Amino acid sequence: MAAERASASSPRGVNRTIRRRASAGSSARSAYPAATSRSTAPEESRPAMRQTAAAFGELPDAVAKLATSPELLNGFLAMSHSFENCTLDPISVEVVTMVVATHNDCHVCVRVHTARLRRLHADPTLITALRSRNPLPDNRLEALRTFTLAALATTGNVDDHTLTTFLAHGYTERNALEVVLGIGTYTMSTFANRLIRAI
Repeated sequence: MAAERASASSPRGVNRTIRRRASAGSSARSAYPAATSRSTAPEESRPAMRQTAAAFGELPDAVAKLATSPELLNGFLAMSHSFENCTLDPISVEVVTMVVATHNDCHVCVRVHTARLRRLHADPTLITALRSRNPLPDNRLEALRTFTLAALATTGNVDDHTLTTFLAHGYTERNALEVVLGIGTYTMSTFANRLIRAI
């Protein structure tokens, strides 16, 4: 018993306990919140729902649930539009997104952005490495991945060496702040998707 208590009080034991409780909570609240439809969602969410359904051919489960809060849904869509149109190239945008998605364990975002990378004809080894959180085969993109992880780990207080390495691979100071935009955008998305148990 003493050994069990000691194990439970260790950092690793605490993490296991948290994961068990989170898993139990996920099962107990798997239907929270209920998905909305375009007839039951708040009026302010409906234009975004129509546009998303038209783009995907159907209304994704995540959007149907996020529509419960038009502020969050519309805010995320505005931020993602801004991020997707920043000066980072499209593959770099997806690298940042996948780093955040895998870091926060959001299977919905991983699935959606894996598909986007394939549409961009990204190297399959790059996609596999991103999905498995391994170093990337491209040195430039690996510098971006490392910078993004450092920004996440330090809440923005990235060390000079990591920033210098990022810039040395052809990225700019503007790009560095665009990475922060991507982290903010997909932290919102991944947190919300996990809360609503999006599928």
